[in-house]
Amino acid sequence: MTTEATPPPQAAKASPRALARQRRRHSAARFWKQYRSHRAGLFGLAALVLFALVALTAPLTIGSDVQSVTDAPGGPLESPSAEFPLGTDQFGRSLLGLVVWGSRVSLLVGLLAAVLSVAIGALIGITAGHFRGWYATVLMRITDWFLVMPTLVLAIALATVMSRSLSTIILAIGVTTWPTTARLVRAQTLAVESRPYIERARALGGGHWHIMSRHVLPNVMPLVLAQTTLIISSAILAEATLAFLGLGDPTVVSWGGLLQDAREAGAVSSGKWWYLVPPGIAIAVVALAFTLCGRAVESVLNPRLGVAR
Repeated sequence: MTTEATPPPQAAKASPRALARQRRRHSAARFWKQYRSHRAGLFGLAALVLFALVALTAPLTIGSDVQSVTDAPGGPLESPSAEFPLGTDQFGRSLLGLVVWGSRVSLLVGLLAAVLSVAIGALIGITAGHFRGWYATVLMRITDWFLVMPTLVLAIALATVMSRSLSTIILAIGVTTWPTTARLVRAQTLAVESRPYIERARALGGGHWHIMSRHVLPNVMPLVLAQTTLIISSAILAEATLAFLGLGDPTVVSWGGLLQDAREAGAVSSGKWWYLVPPGIAIAVVALAFTLCGRAVESVLNPRLGVAR
């Protein structure tokens, strides 16, 4: 008499959630393996991690009293020394502390403005690619209008008529930099919706929300992720430009605000280079780091781009 062997517990069929988690882990591991092959992307990621750590630990390492004008520890416009490695500003505050503290505002504004921009662009792109017809025509004509208008001029106009605050800067940058994302997402949405499984989903009774959220959005997310990393660098530069033009929040310290203070203090004409160089280098390095990361992510998610390593 023979008996059937019972399968081991490991051979039991995994649940759909376990399979989904396993696929996500494999996808993340494959993404990281391919990302590591991009040396420029690794350099950008290391720089961003360093700046993020500096910004997050600023309250512990520098303290919020670095912004105080009345309790400034040094004299106005002192050159770099052992006590003040980057010198002092026009009020006698340590520029090293101001640059470190300003990283919190610049990174936060750049990140939030980029997220707002990509969210608007993705929403318009997906809906325009899905519904088409007159609705898509109207949205694309509005997008074309924003594309031909100078982004900086629109941001300056919004920042001028609204109150001077960080939320105004975020809004001004976010609502003026979304058209490129909308165009890219719409093209990708049209490509996704031409595939056979979309027709099967419609035939099985899938509605507009189901198709856009369950089928289109997951397929355009890699493009949205790559676009976000690229827009953050532009958003940081835009924030620095608006702050330099005197349209930022005067009560907070940012890299663009430091450049504006240096201009008002006459640092350019008087040769006080230590007032200009540190915030300028910080802006350039962070913008470059986000660009390198964005190009690497874009190359991993779409190898046909052939981005150089």
